[in-house]
Amino acid sequence: MQIGLDFNLVEDLVAGVDEVGRGPLCGAVVTAAVILDPARPILGLNDSKKLTEAKREALFDEICEKALSFCIARAEVEEIDRLNILQATMLAMQRAVEGLHVTPKLALIDGNRCPKLAVPAAPVVKGDSQVPAIAAASILAKVTRDREMSAFELIYPGYGIGGHKGYPTPVHLEALARLGPTPIHRRSFAPVRAAWEAHMGVTDSLI
Repeated sequence: MQIGLDFNLVEDLVAGVDEVGRGPLCGAVVTAAVILDPARPILGLNDSKKLTEAKREALFDEICEKALSFCIARAEVEEIDRLNILQATMLAMQRAVEGLHVTPKLALIDGNRCPKLAVPAAPVVKGDSQVPAIAAASILAKVTRDREMSAFELIYPGYGIGGHKGYPTPVHLEALARLGPTPIHRRSFAPVRAAWEAHMGVTDSLI
């Protein structure tokens, strides 16, 4: 049984691009672009969601070591709230591709749409489970964002951020309603906006 994607599918100077963090209520959306080296295979590449945390961490280091070029980029909470999550994701993907020190011949984007890029680009639906370079990008993006969420757990205790990574789980929604939003929460997202308005109302009533 084959584990992961076939490295023989790696194409010369093709960048894979993926994002992590469109759905969470807090934190940045993180993207990565990766150009793999056909001469330096990486075994076990797959959609980051299908891998264990330990495997993702190990592959993160191997991708950084063996890739011809990679760039991890982001759009911050303020940009998400100002632009909307889709446009902020496209901006973060642009930054990832523009940050590559090797210019790709083609950028393959996970999903059904592409950001505006200076190089040819094509979307690939479920690309992280089909294209090795996209799988590599998904791993870099997820590990980076998960590490940030674990760090935020220490800065903003009580929300369980290290566990749910900012996604709207029952634990997160309950804490948000009880404690109110933090500076890393996306106020353009309905549950956060509702919690913010509720807590502002409480604050106003005490003045």
